[in-house]
Amino acid sequence: MTERETMTERETMTDEELHELAVKQTALGEVRGVPAADPVNVPMIRHWLTAMGDANPVYLERGLAPPAMAQVWTMPGLARREKDRSPVDDMLAALDDNGYTGVVATNCEQTYRRYLRVGERLTSATRFSGLAGPKRTALGVGYFATWHITWYTEDDEPVADMLFRILKFRPAKKESLPPYPLQPAINQDTAFFWEGAERGELRIQCCADCGELRHPPGPLCPHCRSAERTYTLATGTGTLFSYVVHHHPPVPGRETPFVVGVVELPEGVRIVGNVVDCPIEEVEIGMPLRVTYRAMDDRLVLPMWRPE
Repeated sequence: MTERETMTERETMTDEELHELAVKQTALGEVRGVPAADPVNVPMIRHWLTAMGDANPVYLERGLAPPAMAQVWTMPGLARREKDRSPVDDMLAALDDNGYTGVVATNCEQTYRRYLRVGERLTSATRFSGLAGPKRTALGVGYFATWHITWYTEDDEPVADMLFRILKFRPAKKESLPPYPLQPAINQDTAFFWEGAERGELRIQCCADCGELRHPPGPLCPHCRSAERTYTLATGTGTLFSYVVHHHPPVPGRETPFVVGVVELPEGVRIVGNVVDCPIEEVEIGMPLRVTYRAMDDRLVLPMWRPE
């Protein structure tokens, strides 16, 4: 039975057992992986340069790889094999099993010894170097796990090193909000807008043929009558075109008074939303605003507007 299978059956470990596992994984020292599936190659270098916006011609002219690509050459991808496992994997799996499923990178320090050349094939070697915790952080209680990776050529020459540290934490339990009584009517014309709000995006419907923007969303373009539609992302800024202060009657789920405004976007459309984070007496037409997103319940996020 493997260490991983044992932990899965047991499900949880004490803090002391987690530290014992960390000591065991550290004692393994540097564990070599398998050689990279592909050698350093021009197509991948070209993709990297394009993605990073790096126009330095020296890499392709001299057959060199950007130093920061060291990790790229040995990434196993989705088809990860058992022989690709490192001393870090069992440690992280144990933390997951104990509820420390949240992860955030805290440190990444890389050292480059020389440029890699096209045709070289790398092998990574991983050394688990420490587990600190449990510690209470702003994200929750968790452990800091640290490891080192060194990349070697086929001639056993070390060419790059990396120290990597992450925080594995127990995510705080999300308290369920009571259902918000004023739910929008969501249909095939408007679903894209509400999906965007959940992601913190202000989406404006756009005609896929003539490019005309429109809000509220609709099935047909009022400019060219096309039924083909897509959307664009607004910058999230605007100015207050007009507004009302609602005092009465009472609105379910809201405290009165509150401000409902028509916001004019630089993209050329207007959108209705609440103006928040501003005393009512300071609200005025023409004031610059920026979108903010408020969760009304576990399903609905509303875009609202606050002073810029």
